[in-house]
Amino acid sequence: MAVLNQKSVLDMIKDFRRNWHALCDSERTTVCGADSMLLALQLSMAENNKQHSGEFTVSLSDVLWTWKYLLHEKLNLPVENMEVIDHYEDIRRTYDNFLKNSNMLDLIDVYKKCSVLTSNCENNANISPSQLRDFLSGRQYAVDNETDLNVPTSPMSKHNQDNEKVKLLAKKIIYSYLNLLVNSKNDLALAHILNIPDRGLGREAFTDLKHAAREKQMSIFLVATSFIRTIELGGKGYAPSPSDPLRTHIKGLSNFINFIDKLDEILGEISNPSIAGSRILSVIKMQLIKGHNSKGPFYKAVEEVAQDLDLRIKNIISSQQGDVAVSTTNISPARPKSYAINHGTAYCGRDTVKTFLVLLDEEAAGAPTENKAELLYDDENTSHHNGTSILTLFRRCKFICWKTNNWNKFWKCSSGQK
Repeated sequence: MAVLNQKSVLDMIKDFRRNWHALCDSERTTVCGADSMLLALQLSMAENNKQHSGEFTVSLSDVLWTWKYLLHEKLNLPVENMEVIDHYEDIRRTYDNFLKNSNMLDLIDVYKKCSVLTSNCENNANISPSQLRDFLSGRQYAVDNETDLNVPTSPMSKHNQDNEKVKLLAKKIIYSYLNLLVNSKNDLALAHILNIPDRGLGREAFTDLKHAAREKQMSIFLVATSFIRTIELGGKGYAPSPSDPLRTHIKGLSNFINFIDKLDEILGEISNPSIAGSRILSVIKMQLIKGHNSKGPFYKAVEEVAQDLDLRIKNIISSQQGDVAVSTTNISPARPKSYAINHGTAYCGRDTVKTFLVLLDEEAAGAPTENKAELLYDDENTSHHNGTSILTLFRRCKFICWKTNNWNKFWKCSSGQK
């Protein structure tokens, strides 16, 4: 059987975009790639553990076992001989609700939706469920890239690995800001950048926001925005209750919401997507490198990633302009306002958002991280940047030997444990 490559996955996503109005409710729906799917599952399992045991944590071994089962079950592949974790149905329900409430579809959802329109999604007909499973699990990459863990690492290669790791971190942060700008319901993106750079918003702030979001049936971002707006309006009629736990986090939440507002203003005021994209990346870059040494690894990584993304945006726009007969999302500029990406950016920011969607779709089609422990439990080396991803605050490692087909590999976390 042919190996499924990233181009095939990206072609499938493009088919989905061309038919978005028949397959989903919003053009701003974002696609959850392999790594984001695993992170969403981790969050869902932690939430489920909180309800059953009172502890918002989950072990690596449980996540990996459940991930393997989820891929098979969701793709309708055999699961008879697979071990099922306790409360799997609850976990699956939490996972599905998380994606739905975050206005996201994972790659399996996209695959299934495109299968409904096989005649319109010709690329999808060439993808089998087992190929998609192998792609999402990273099985093909693990077999191809497996190396001997006992081979010593030279100081130079270790230095290069560290630099590459910092660059990936910077890329993840910037992509999360763009993701939230495109899809304000994306709680996964918000959890990653809420406290990057440091805004004093840690576990307590995220927990308070999460509880308020569940109670009001709103996204976390909308809860935070509504709270800050009422504070800014002032007056007894608008002020939140004195007992509102979010009052403790006014300064940090105000900083975060005002920064996103600044990005949104650029999106709405600059009609040229190339200029708007460059300006937005520049503002994000300046926010992230503020207070950093210009010779430091994080400073250099942020500058490099911002420059690479700026160039990629220009290439996307150039490609779109070279083929004006086919829009990226198959939407005519004359389409009624009810179909617009967002009423506030229906005319100025629409092209920029569509360009960002292409960028985000390319990222979603990327190969999964080989070392799952590093993805799920790495502390992200906060010495490189100010602030902490909320996603790192509830993690608890438990190491296992993970066996897939004929290869064995010990997942290793940043602490050096195996």
